[in-house]
Amino acid sequence: MALRSFKTKQPQIGERVYLDDSAVIIGDVTLGNDVSIWPTVVIRGDVASIEIGKATNIQDGTVLHVSHKGKYTPKNAPLKIGKGVTVGHRAVVHACTVGDYCLVGIGAIIMDNAVLEDYVMLGAGALVPAGKVLESGYLYMGAPAKQARALTEQEKEFLEYSASHYVILKDEYLLEAN
Repeated sequence: MALRSFKTKQPQIGERVYLDDSAVIIGDVTLGNDVSIWPTVVIRGDVASIEIGKATNIQDGTVLHVSHKGKYTPKNAPLKIGKGVTVGHRAVVHACTVGDYCLVGIGAIIMDNAVLEDYVMLGAGALVPAGKVLESGYLYMGAPAKQARALTEQEKEFLEYSASHYVILKDEYLLEAN
């Protein structure tokens, strides 16, 4: 795994974090406790900050990035991902806010300044346009993402289960590495 500084900003890594050897983490990035970063993930906090909450898992091939202040954007757009979030394989999560206990489906794309409130399930391949807000407690699908239906209590429990499962799995990987 490559931890790289950028313009004096060094990634800050919490306790009991699993970082796969093929992951790349650059610049102003903060990972909470019990986070897992899986193979070929790229997390690039070069022009704004990235914060990932405790017990969140970022799965294989995902790209996390931010936006800079410039001619067409009035301010930097950081990336904030809450606690207990599952980000599926090959997702792109860009300069947005993802609340607690969300699931970002495989291959989903979330654009600048979008907001996923807590307990949102975003379907595989969905596209969340810039600035869109996804309301807590719903499943969203499609491109552009549209509210499909309310989550069941079982699905809300699954969001928490997914996070706890990945904490257990990353602990197994950490034991294997020692």
